[in-house]
Amino acid sequence: MRTANIILAGIVLWGICLGGARMLRDRGSVGPESMKVATTLFIGIWFIAAGVNLWMGVTWAGFTVEQELPIFLAVFLPPSIIAVLVRWKWLQA
Repeated sequence: MRTANIILAGIVLWGICLGGARMLRDRGSVGPESMKVATTLFIGIWFIAAGVNLWMGVTWAGFTVEQELPIFLAVFLPPSIIAVLVRWKWLQA
């Protein structure tokens, strides 16, 4: 359940990045440039957040890196793939 909540938080974070980029870059419109900025910013932030989650699992919960690496991928990949696919689909339209 914790992993699902973290993945959901990642999707929410991408929406926040998209909203912020929309406000700052294109004056309220969702254009290709704001979508690119939001997705790039999100993936960087989310990689760091997933890395912190991995680090916490290793240092605080006592798991090994080998045990935490699949969780890292499970946390990092779904929101990142969603963001990239939506951006790709948006630019195709």
